[in-house]
Amino acid sequence: MPAPIGLATIRAHLAEAERALKAGPHPVKARRDAEALLLLALRQDLPDANRAWLLAHPDAPVSLRGCHSMAALLQRRLAGEPIQCIAREAEFYGLAFSVNRDVLIPRPETEHLVERVVELASVFARPRILDIGTGSGAIAVALAHALPTAAVTATEISPAALDVAKANAVRNGVADRVRFLEGDLLAAAVGEPFDLVVSNPPYVPERDRASLPVEVRDYEPQQALFAGDDGLAIYRRLIPAAHASLAPGGFLALEIGYGQTGAVRALLVQSGFAQVEFAADLQGIPRVAAARRLDFVE
Repeated sequence: MPAPIGLATIRAHLAEAERALKAGPHPVKARRDAEALLLLALRQDLPDANRAWLLAHPDAPVSLRGCHSMAALLQRRLAGEPIQCIAREAEFYGLAFSVNRDVLIPRPETEHLVERVVELASVFARPRILDIGTGSGAIAVALAHALPTAAVTATEISPAALDVAKANAVRNGVADRVRFLEGDLLAAAVGEPFDLVVSNPPYVPERDRASLPVEVRDYEPQQALFAGDDGLAIYRRLIPAAHASLAPGGFLALEIGYGQTGAVRALLVQSGFAQVEFAADLQGIPRVAAARRLDFVE
């Protein structure tokens, strides 16, 4: 139906937002970002609207409230704020997660880490899993969801991030199988044996700070991104501590950054790990390191 005089249509809003966003941080994603922002703007008037509805109703009018909301949301995106932070929600491993500026936004690349841990967990009847630096809880919650017999523990140094992770465990129905502990790396779980230790730790070198996209550099927690001049500072502490916490035959799985394969391999070997392997992401970049504690006779 045609829009009343003075009210813009879905089509008009999408076209205007797409034009503006093509000059913004991610021009390739301009159309999808425009659609996502408009859906957020329409939420009060049309809470059940989705992308299919937008495409099917290009001439539907947008209320004055929706117009004002869209303008404000568009300015936030043009300033570099990630869509997920604006929406306060992100999808990961087929699950919905609440996010804010206290946690890293879960990324598709990290799904490779979850997939690898699910594979490694198959050798244990009731795997005991420790997720270090859980952030939003994405890895811990995804693993608990995928592995019904697993007992998952997640540690996090940030109390604010821990609150987000706990809420996400409740949201995804696994709060009774994920134990959250506040502390640095493995400190809160010292002395407990685990079959699998997993982590997506900070691994961006400080020297790369200026080259990061503004939406990462200015809108995500710094302590979850940077790890010293070479990006290896956390690995140097985490890897030997993980070896000490793993039961014999247990596995460590880590997300790693670009160009860190050699250094991470050396740290794993130095700490006594064996069967060191790397898995690439969809771009062919080594993204996941996995190794095993083998100080026993099989």
